[in-house]
Amino acid sequence: MDMHDTRNSLDEETRTKSIQLLNARLADAIHLAMQLKLAHWNVRGPHFLQLHELFDTITDSVREHVDMIAERIGALGGVAQGNLKSVSGNTSLEDYPEDLSSGVEHTKRVASALAAFGGTVREDIEKAASIGDVATEDLLTEVVRDIDQRLWFVEAHLQSDS
Repeated sequence: MDMHDTRNSLDEETRTKSIQLLNARLADAIHLAMQLKLAHWNVRGPHFLQLHELFDTITDSVREHVDMIAERIGALGGVAQGNLKSVSGNTSLEDYPEDLSSGVEHTKRVASALAAFGGTVREDIEKAASIGDVATEDLLTEVVRDIDQRLWFVEAHLQSDS
């Protein structure tokens, strides 16, 4: 793996492992943001405006995570791999179906994507802790905390009053 020179106090092996896991989550986060935009553009139905705005708000949040993850990679001396080929080859998320239209269909699919992303981030929190990169662990904890809250917002649309 190509790395830039840095005075970062983490040893090269730790930085290499952290960069690898962060690039995997970067691919997922970029893919998730793309999925959220598909939902935003294509949602229809009686709750259109509310879901349209919700999906856009969550997209903005995920894009902030993309930037934080990419900048952490740079801080460790790595190269953020965020082009289309890298993302499509490294994402662990399922593709988002382009034939959905109803608010319920999109809401369920967005909830699944957020839950899947949150799950992989949680796994990487443990990996970052096991290799001794507490700053990456902290960053990923911040990401998953936000994703959990966004998932709650989305899932609330699937729950009835009864």
